[in-house]
Amino acid sequence: MENKGNGGKRKIIHIDMDAFYASIEQRDHPEYRGKPVVVGGLPDGRRGVVATASYEARKFGIRSAMSSKRAFQLCPKAVFLRPRFEVYKEVSRKMREIFSRYTDLIEPLSLDEAYLDVTTDKLNIGSAIEIARQIRLAIRNELQLTASAGISVNKFVAKIASDLRKPDGLTFIGPSKIQSFMEKLPVEKFYGVGKVTAEKMNSLGLYTGADLKKLSEAELTHHFGKAGHFYYHIVRGIDNREVEPHREVKSVGAEDTFAYDLTDTEAMNLELDKIAEVVYNRLTRRQLAGRTITLKIKYSDFRQI
Repeated sequence: MENKGNGGKRKIIHIDMDAFYASIEQRDHPEYRGKPVVVGGLPDGRRGVVATASYEARKFGIRSAMSSKRAFQLCPKAVFLRPRFEVYKEVSRKMREIFSRYTDLIEPLSLDEAYLDVTTDKLNIGSAIEIARQIRLAIRNELQLTASAGISVNKFVAKIASDLRKPDGLTFIGPSKIQSFMEKLPVEKFYGVGKVTAEKMNSLGLYTGADLKKLSEAELTHHFGKAGHFYYHIVRGIDNREVEPHREVKSVGAEDTFAYDLTDTEAMNLELDKIAEVVYNRLTRRQLAGRTITLKIKYSDFRQI
């Protein structure tokens, strides 16, 4: 969707809730406010993985996807809570209602973040910055939560921008600033570049966007495969991906973490039946069918196959 008054540039907003699960728990339980809250795992840290940590917990080095055992070691006084996904899903639904006041071009990435294309907005506000400001205000007033927003002319830069002033921040990166911004950006900050890829880039002497920019597209694809094409374009501020309101669902899954090791085959089968039923119900609800089944197993030392 293009707006001639905007020089053919899209207006993309990326909204990212701040410590979503933990913030909801602190909202609903005033006694947790100001305390380090960890959602995921058991209270003694014996089992589980951190889904979200409050900003108070993050000061101790606790991060998402960390084992709750490690989180417990870092902060024994943290409040460990089981996730309440039904509550989180309902809050997410209300967020989407707020977004839809401004545009129907909404691409959810997860329960707590989404892209919005406001090139042409429903209320004819015209300013993506003003729309982001209003959305954040509505989230604060109606949901008693905070969100950070990134605004730019494409999805990649908007997503990175939303992370720059967290929590409760708003960042706009205009067209004239994108290339210089990307050149200064450390490679590990590139969305989609994980720890392993960042280490590989560093081993090749690539530490910033400016370093990536020195390589040809052929050189980048030689080192990084298909992703090399993306790196070549994005470091130049080129990202033509559209906001996809009806993005194809490519996988449906379910998992559980147990308070004790499952060593008996019968017990494993019983739990697997429960998980399989959850997946079946999710597929049925979406009127989907699968063709590949992947079974993921995580051991007590968090080794995963």
